Amino acid sequence: MVLVTEKIRKNGEDPIFLLVQELKKLPGIGGKTATRLAYALIKKNKSEIDALINAIINMKEDVTLCSVCYNLSNMNPCAFCSDSNRNNDTICVVEEPSHIKVIEQGGNFKGRYHVLHGTISPLDGVGPKDLKVQDLAARVEKNGIREVIVATNPTASGDVTAVYISRLLKPHGIKITRIGLGVPVGGDLDYIDPMTLNRAIENRKEV
Repeated sequence: MVLVTEKIRKNGEDPIFLLVQELKKLPGIGGKTATRLAYALIKKNKSEIDALINAIINMKEDVTLCSVCYNLSNMNPCAFCSDSNRNNDTICVVEEPSHIKVIEQGGNFKGRYHVLHGTISPLDGVGPKDLKVQDLAARVEKNGIREVIVATNPTASGDVTAVYISRLLKPHGIKITRIGLGVPVGGDLDYIDPMTLNRAIENRKEV
């Protein structure tokens, strides 16, 4: 930390500017928001900043991928995969770990999860091999799954991913459904309220 500070001073670079540049690398954080966050951090006392730094370091060191569903967790398997009360014959497929929390807030789904960590997007150079799709197929084949609910976002890449999963899993003879009514086209699960998402799961359709 001292060496970094000395380097900044020698180069005459503005520490606030450097912090803003780093914050802008986070998804959804633009220049104005990054600047606002930087100045908010300046107002914090040292103990609060230390607590924030420690929380980030602990998160990086302790959080890992669940070896079963690929959720982010500080335990392996994660809490959802370790819960013996959950339904073993249904898997809900989501794009990102954060989507699990959204679905859980609804309180209706009691099955298992599988996190893809993205969607198929040829324009961005992301194909099936870059996602946890084959791992999903392996789980279906090994664990006697009866239904897979595809809960990808209703976007172009989400639709492409849903179709790919459907075609991949059809030979296994299982029911494959997609969350339906209630989720707007182009929407993101992170910003959909639990009641709407519950309705979408209840009205899922086979794909």
